Amino acid sequence: MNEQAIFDHIKQALDDAPRNQYTTELHLQMIKYADSLKSMTAREFCEGVGLKPSFGTEFSKMRNLTHRLKAAGLNTDLL
Repeated sequence: MNEQAIFDHIKQALDDAPRNQYTTELHLQMIKYADSLKSMTAREFCEGVGLKPSFGTEFSKMRNLTHRLKAAGLNTDLL
């Protein structure tokens, strides 16, 4: 899946998320696509998804967390 398709999928998932679950859904999507977006900067991610630059910190955190979750057995393909 190319970057634009990933961005579109994330945007749709965020649009579909209940208002009180927006940040949770964002974190889940960041973890789900962390491997596909590993060479991307946090700024590029935020621009691609249409988020405020302040969410860049969350992107970096989730990408780092993904390594530990996968080491513990998480299969991101099932998300």
